[in-house]
Amino acid sequence: MQRLQMFLRSPRGQRIVDQGRHQMAKPENQARARRLFSKLQGRKRY
Repeated sequence: MQRLQMFLRSPRGQRIVDQGRHQMAKPENQARARRLFSKLQGRKRY
């Protein structure tokens, strides 16, 4: 977990986060993400 936090704080990690935010600003990608999350929620095992 610490390594991931360190990576996300690095310049390369920040660039990747910014690219992800830019992609998620597009409506078609938001719809794709919603479909994926709803599909994953339907697969919960108890």
